[in-house]
Amino acid sequence: MSTFVDTWKQHDFAAVGARIAAATEADVRRALGKQGRGLNLDDLAALLSPAAAPFLEEMAALSHRLTVERFGRTMQLYAPMYLTNVCANICSYCGFSAQNRIPRKALDDAEISAEADALEKFGFDHVLLVTGESSRYGLAYFQNALRLLRPRFSNLSMEVQPLDAEEYAALTADGLSAVLVYQETYDPIAYPKHHLKGPKADMEYRLATPDRLGTAGVKKIGLGALYGLSDWRAESWFVGLHLHYMEKHYWRTRYSIAFPRLRPHEGNEIPVTPFNERDLIQTACAFRLFSQEVELSLSTRESPHFRNNAFKLGFTSMSAGSKTNPGGYASEPESLEQFQISDERSPAEVAAFLKTNGYEAVWKDWDATYDGQQTARSNDVVHA
Repeated sequence: MSTFVDTWKQHDFAAVGARIAAATEADVRRALGKQGRGLNLDDLAALLSPAAAPFLEEMAALSHRLTVERFGRTMQLYAPMYLTNVCANICSYCGFSAQNRIPRKALDDAEISAEADALEKFGFDHVLLVTGESSRYGLAYFQNALRLLRPRFSNLSMEVQPLDAEEYAALTADGLSAVLVYQETYDPIAYPKHHLKGPKADMEYRLATPDRLGTAGVKKIGLGALYGLSDWRAESWFVGLHLHYMEKHYWRTRYSIAFPRLRPHEGNEIPVTPFNERDLIQTACAFRLFSQEVELSLSTRESPHFRNNAFKLGFTSMSAGSKTNPGGYASEPESLEQFQISDERSPAEVAAFLKTNGYEAVWKDWDATYDGQQTARSNDVVHA
């Protein structure tokens, strides 16, 4: 069976970067002239190019308009729940990396419930479960967590190690709504430099993970790169290539894209390829023009000032009040973070800011009764 790996191999990363760098003002004007209708990968390259920089204000205005037309003035709020920082990988950019001599923690049932209590008090009904990557905490551990949390939250997503299609199908049957699996980098030269040991060193297995998710019928799949490891323009184009491939082959599935930038973490710091706030805005707007259906996420990795100014420019979801350590909300507030967050405002503060600016904070956009996973709760209200 062919996968995205075959498509990826047809494109040279460095050549893609050179092609983007060579885009002209005319290429950008052609892409903008389509007004977000029927853009192709050449148009995406133009919008990611240096030639597009003078058009950023126009891109931002169009991105805002297209987002409001499709999603309204709404912003979904979600929180990550870190279940474990145990990891078998050695990665240059992550605090959970196996070579870091840090206390390791995996939440038990009582601790998971305590985290759920805290997130419910904040108002969340959409929770992203996050772990390190270790076979010690695999399918059975994930299934147990889903069964504990499914009666309490309407939308459960995961960002864990890549699994086989059969395992994803089993998790979907237990109420899993979405899986985020970021490639980190699509650059075949940079990838082995930063993934030194462990299962994550297998680049092609990770590249094919969204195919396995699509085959398993997962409702939503998150794609993305970790910005700072290689040329951000080429990385973004390959994310677009991956999105285009997935939408063509697994058209029943929804898709989301995030734009995580490297943040300070435990362990040695590494050289970072520049990707500043202006670059992030250009990338997000380019993706909104490229796809009006894709959901775009804005992380608490970014500063409050930046998020306050950027949220209208194409984004549809934001994390809020995030803790990136296992037990960080309730049982182990001082345990090791995967990375440092920047926006430390409470969920209520973020929601109040959105309301002040004419946006509705959406805590819930799906009901588990639609899947037959649970009976409706008497106080449930579904926000469209």
